[in-house]
Amino acid sequence: MQDGFLTVNVVDSRTNSPIQGATVNIYSTPTESGQSQTTVYSNLKSDISGQVTNLSLPAPDISYSQQPSDVKPYSEYTVEVIANGYETVVINGTQLFATVESRQGVPMGERQRSRLSYSRQNEVIFNIPANTLWGNFPPKIPESDLKPLPAPTGFVVLDNPVVPEFIVVHDGLPEDTSAQNYWIPFKDYIKNVAASEIYSTWPTQTIYSNVIAIISFTLNRVYTEWYRSKGYSFTITSSTAYDHKFINNRNFFDTINVVVDDIFNTYIKRPPTARQPLLAQYCDGQKAQCPNQMTQWGSKDLGDQGKSYEEILRYFYGDEIIFEQAPVVSGVPVSYPNETLQIGSNNRYVKTIQNQLNAISRSYPAIPKVKEDGIYGESTAESVKTFQRIFGLPQTGVVDFKTWYEISRVYVAVTKIASLNPTI
Repeated sequence: MQDGFLTVNVVDSRTNSPIQGATVNIYSTPTESGQSQTTVYSNLKSDISGQVTNLSLPAPDISYSQQPSDVKPYSEYTVEVIANGYETVVINGTQLFATVESRQGVPMGERQRSRLSYSRQNEVIFNIPANTLWGNFPPKIPESDLKPLPAPTGFVVLDNPVVPEFIVVHDGLPEDTSAQNYWIPFKDYIKNVAASEIYSTWPTQTIYSNVIAIISFTLNRVYTEWYRSKGYSFTITSSTAYDHKFINNRNFFDTINVVVDDIFNTYIKRPPTARQPLLAQYCDGQKAQCPNQMTQWGSKDLGDQGKSYEEILRYFYGDEIIFEQAPVVSGVPVSYPNETLQIGSNNRYVKTIQNQLNAISRSYPAIPKVKEDGIYGESTAESVKTFQRIFGLPQTGVVDFKTWYEISRVYVAVTKIASLNPTI
């Protein structure tokens, strides 16, 4: 056994503000061999940023996630969070890999006035199923990787692919009218799928290649209005037979988060005629085979050989593919200026970041307030570094592409400037 690491993020589901002083309990998950649930941590308190950080928890040796194995390569825990005035939240199945930081978000809703005293009825329970490489899920039904473009439905009327603010995920088969639809921020959707379908201990370039395939597939569904053109009111499903595995409120991993934040607008295109993102289908390569598509374990082997993500993806999808960056147009107050902001920068973009950090600090007071003068000095760098620490970014103190858009995401979330009914 080795240790994995867990950070729990507790937020008010209505305001997206952190909840300080919530009680966090961590329990082991009963095993198939009959080992009962035990308490690992009890009565931990969330800090001023709503977090309990850097918890060390046993996880299987990292070697089990490096090749197909009969041993589950991750451990599972139950996270229970209790806070005054809120429904208690229980998350069963939070996954931890050895050596990797896992982040479990815990959205808490206000307790109804008719149920002010605690009871089991006050609990909100999330059950997290297995990673698709370990569990049994239907394989992807092959389909053409380039689609005819339908007449616009009014949801997307664009000449080129763009990154939407939200993905509407239908949590079931397309025709299942009882399945719930979830409005998920685009980056969170990509992180969710990657955490559900690959292992966070894999080589960085392997993670990049799988994330870009997920992004390209998703942007194809958005751009071609695949489901909306068939009369459905969602963007994509959570069925592995049709799309990707999405698991509501599952935990993420820092090794995957950083990759998604870095390239969340990068997709594959197959020239010369295709404008649309490639519907980059894949399979695991062990339980299922998929000729002319990427296999996840195959991408792992190529990553072990030191191949770049470009080389990995071209190996599977063809040497002719190219990589494009879609504009980020929805839900972002100001687009990234295509320059890194750091000590010495002096322009209106610095002032934008200073303004947004000050707004965020009203909900996250651990982030120091700064003077909104457009001058990137030591105080702005320290404020950025604190933001990066709280939200799981490399603590560089500079604003690059990934930090810019993460600041934008949190700013929109805590100031509620986004539409209550965003459009895909």
